[in-house]
Amino acid sequence: MNIFYEGQVLWAQIDANQHMRHSAYADLGAQARLNMLESLGLKPVKLLGFKIGPVLFKEELSYLREIALGDHIKITCEITRSRPDGSRWSIRHEVFRGDGVKAAIIMTHGAWIDMEKRKLAILPVELSQLFMLAPRSADYTEEGSDHK
Repeated sequence: MNIFYEGQVLWAQIDANQHMRHSAYADLGAQARLNMLESLGLKPVKLLGFKIGPVLFKEELSYLREIALGDHIKITCEITRSRPDGSRWSIRHEVFRGDGVKAAIIMTHGAWIDMEKRKLAILPVELSQLFMLAPRSADYTEEGSDHK
């Protein structure tokens, strides 16, 4: 498993029904993605130096089982689809409880943005090569560069 986040569910992440609130899943998924990028050498400071950052077009959450206060969770990240240059991508996150039960699946679809021009960007070759080292899912597909 490609685990990029591990931790205990905190009181601030619990809703009125006494399970992890919906927005906490997205927050933890974002942290797992950031950790994955850092593990590849794509630290935020490095991306900032190129004035490039990740941007999401779509995020989908499928809730499978409840997660409670104090549960220990693990989150995996895998690229499920990308263009050959890594300019567009999809990442699947799986959230597991401490007992090993898969509790949620988060799918994100995104790209890279030039933070000055506020337009979509292609990673410089050196960064693209790092991004393409990210773990890939068993059902990974590569999209053509003209895919929308």
